[in-house]
Amino acid sequence: MKLFYIVLALILASLNLRPPITSISPLMSTIQNDLGISGITASLLTTLPVLCMGIFAPFSVKLSRRWGNEGAIAVALILIGVGTGLRLFVGATPLMMFTSFLSGVGIAMAGPLLSSFIKQYFPNRVAAMVGIYSTAMVMGASISVGLSVPLQHALGGSWRGSLAVWALLATIALPIWLRLARSARTDRQSGNISAMGSEPLPVKNMRAWVLTLFFGLMAAIFYSLTAWLAPAIQSQGYSKETAGSIQTLFTLVSLPSTLLIPMLVHRYQRRVFWLVGCALMELVGVLMLNLSVNPWLAAIPLGIGAGGLFPIALMLPIDETHNAQEASAWSAMTQSGGYILGALGPLAIGWLHDSTGSFVQAFYGLAIIIVLQIIVQFVIGNKKSSRAV
Repeated sequence: MKLFYIVLALILASLNLRPPITSISPLMSTIQNDLGISGITASLLTTLPVLCMGIFAPFSVKLSRRWGNEGAIAVALILIGVGTGLRLFVGATPLMMFTSFLSGVGIAMAGPLLSSFIKQYFPNRVAAMVGIYSTAMVMGASISVGLSVPLQHALGGSWRGSLAVWALLATIALPIWLRLARSARTDRQSGNISAMGSEPLPVKNMRAWVLTLFFGLMAAIFYSLTAWLAPAIQSQGYSKETAGSIQTLFTLVSLPSTLLIPMLVHRYQRRVFWLVGCALMELVGVLMLNLSVNPWLAAIPLGIGAGGLFPIALMLPIDETHNAQEASAWSAMTQSGGYILGALGPLAIGWLHDSTGSFVQAFYGLAIIIVLQIIVQFVIGNKKSSRAV
């Protein structure tokens, strides 16, 4: 299989992993008013898929053994596409929640599988490929955030149509992954590549638990910002369109750090420097928001920090393992536990907002989570573990 085709498949799959979640935030207030739901219920639209990403991530290991990474990723894309497309027909809250659940299951399967896919096809180019993988995810998030409100206007005010249009990304990616799956199955049958072996989750490895905790704190911060940054900016008196544009800036600013920081970590091997540096940028951005500094300026450190931490979190379990099977198991564990913990972030922000009527206290809580994250980053340290078993 040509290298270009494999990289293209990786990019197209990665583009699908954020729009089902991030496209909601700019339209959150409209969805709340239309469906008549509270802030904490609305936060479930983001929390539910993140929670699914935690609960169902371990199943990706079993699916990869049955269908290979390529076939299992194709199934994940089908779930994402169907879940996103069903939003066109939402008439009540339960169906809207079901679409978040279905897309969340698909994203849960795809995440660890793509990490294993990178280890399988690019064992000597992990940092570069993780950079491409995470950059494509951020691009998908950025495009969906930036176009959600314009698409709503273009579709006659339909937020349902605006959310459902992102199913096109899965429709584009699926044929390529089906072809890749057929080719990989043929290669396995002919013995050109080995079948995926069995590797248990590293639940007895303390190092894996530290990485899981870091992933969870990182995800709690990232998805809290994804869900509530635009509504928080709107609460300061900015319009829905302006808030959406600022959130788009947040994702666009994260692109350079998402692409470059994993390669810098690989080159200079100073993980603590990059980890803590990115976390401090997040802390500065959150404090700027709470101190009523111009949110256009606050979005810059927030984007740099969040953009750098996410690819490092993806790269750590791949770096600590020796083959695709171990990478899949470690990624499944870190993403499973991490996303379950991360799902509490948006929920807590919604609850605090409902309780206090303000985002200020909630975002100070976010600052505390960032400080806890920094402590865990020092525990991770600069050196890899000697064994990943």
